Amino acid sequence: MIFGNLASKLSEAMRKFRGKTKVTESDVKELMREVRLALLEADVNYKVVKDFTKTVSEKAVGASVLEGLNPGQQVVKVVNDELKELLGGKEAKLDLGRTPPNVIMMVGLQGAGKTTASAKLALMLKKQGKSPLLVAADIYRPAAIKQLEVLGGQIQVPVFSMPEGTKPVQIAKTAKEKALRQLNDVVIVDTAGRLEIDDALMEELENIKKAVDPSEILLVVDSMTGQNAANVAVAFNDRLNISGVILSKLDSDTRGGAALSVAQMTGKPIKFASVGEKMNEFETFKPDRMAGRILGMGDVLGLIEQAEQMYTEKEARELEKKIRRQTFTLEDFLTQLRQIKKMGGIGKLLGMMPGAAQIREEDIDEKGMVRTEAIICSMTAKERKKPEILNAGRRKRIAAGSGTTVQDVNRLMRQFEMMRDMMKKMSNGKGPKGLRGFGGGRGGFGGGGAFPF
Repeated sequence: MIFGNLASKLSEAMRKFRGKTKVTESDVKELMREVRLALLEADVNYKVVKDFTKTVSEKAVGASVLEGLNPGQQVVKVVNDELKELLGGKEAKLDLGRTPPNVIMMVGLQGAGKTTASAKLALMLKKQGKSPLLVAADIYRPAAIKQLEVLGGQIQVPVFSMPEGTKPVQIAKTAKEKALRQLNDVVIVDTAGRLEIDDALMEELENIKKAVDPSEILLVVDSMTGQNAANVAVAFNDRLNISGVILSKLDSDTRGGAALSVAQMTGKPIKFASVGEKMNEFETFKPDRMAGRILGMGDVLGLIEQAEQMYTEKEARELEKKIRRQTFTLEDFLTQLRQIKKMGGIGKLLGMMPGAAQIREEDIDEKGMVRTEAIICSMTAKERKKPEILNAGRRKRIAAGSGTTVQDVNRLMRQFEMMRDMMKKMSNGKGPKGLRGFGGGRGGFGGGGAFPF
């Protein structure tokens, strides 16, 4: 889960404050101590932590906060507002307003994920109606050009490369000229990296910048490198005057130091974040929503946007009809499971829900979804539509065919019936607002407890 440990600790600290009707300076001081420790453990730059806690303390002990009607919630709001500012304040968009083709230079250290980020960005722009051209200008890393060609093939975006021995500056310059002829309005140049910053790397990047006059220079930073990511960002910004940052591997980061340090240390915005391995798991970075996720407030708007991308209006209406008419079958449930997988799985979706920081990683059983899918796929079409015909013999056959046990099949059917019963109550205006037991938590389908979903 994104910002796992940091989100858990900050969310717990905030939770203690939300219900307070009286807050003293001593309370704020204790809160800041917990926040400071959580940020330092997350590998956030020390100066950034110091400035952040100082600003929050000054605002939180103001008379308008401590003497307000709900001082606890106001203190939480101060922390949330300052965290949002720490992450850049507001969403920063790409500058593609020049006469096409607009060039985007992708820079960063080797291993940061530039090539993958280049392809993900190209796919995002393609979905927005642009006609991108990927440029393989990393001539040093073995198989770098091939990797970009493979990724370009997957997303159906053309990749430009030149014969071995051609200098990166010439490759980038020729690519821009070709894009002009081919009417590609965006050129994304995947440049070379190094294991560490050196003058040869920076000089080459400076020469490419002079040759193609990029609209954007985006620094790709590995989120898992923590505080060192901020130092790298400062060094690149000093030489190239970057326009923004892309955080890669954010889904793997349990610390969060990079995201919380980079924008503050460079003064440049985080524009995108790579939140998964799939090509479509690439998001515009929204500081307000990310601050909410870190503090355990969730990102419900982001969740809705993802759902809207996965479902057409017609599909949503059909699903609603089935729930209201109580005709929701195992076939329908299998479809929903597969949609959840496309959206990043239970873990990612739960991470966008309020209170998600309190859910432990070990309580999310993604494998439970795999077992559930295997069980349903082992049923006949008739059995999926009419689960009431599943007698002992059929259940034994299904268990054998799915590599599970009869107990697993029985558990799934009990939970499916419980879910249908809740849907029935919901359609009658009764029962809880959320469905429980959907998917992979303890007691969810294939798991043990139940998460509202």
